[in-house]
Amino acid sequence: MIKRSLLVFLISVIFVIGFAGTGVAAWGTKELDTEKVAVTFAGEVERGGYKIVATQELKGWLDQKKSVLIVDTMPYEDSYKKQHIPGAVNMEFPIPEMTRLDDKTKAALEKLLDPDKNRLIVFYCGFVKCTRSHNGAMWAVKLGYKNVYRHPGGIKAWHEAEYQVEKVQ
Repeated sequence: MIKRSLLVFLISVIFVIGFAGTGVAAWGTKELDTEKVAVTFAGEVERGGYKIVATQELKGWLDQKKSVLIVDTMPYEDSYKKQHIPGAVNMEFPIPEMTRLDDKTKAALEKLLDPDKNRLIVFYCGFVKCTRSHNGAMWAVKLGYKNVYRHPGGIKAWHEAEYQVEKVQ
């Protein structure tokens, strides 16, 4: 049986290769840069204890009208207000990994997530390297939520897939 950390790493590498261009590992790209992003991402997923969901899968969930709470972790004025995944709510998280959660932020997160610890929750931010969604997903898991996902491609991947976005009126 493959260890969970190895499986996460392999999934991450496959996911990141998709961003490297066309073909498998697209010769001529900066493979060390791709590897660095993949390893960093895999480490975040392992530390966070959450699952990942690709853009197309998340879109499928929405098309199926699956009950899912989608949380945009980007700043309200600079990002969420201008464009966000349909139905997403906003709760901003910082970029550096959060080693602690203050009482005010904890209360706001628990209020947003609801008491149902099995609720399907997806966090996203701007793009793969952005760690705001990592912070949100990681802290949801630490608060006892069991069905937590991170959408690593974020709004950039959503936009590149030419999926509909919403704006705050």
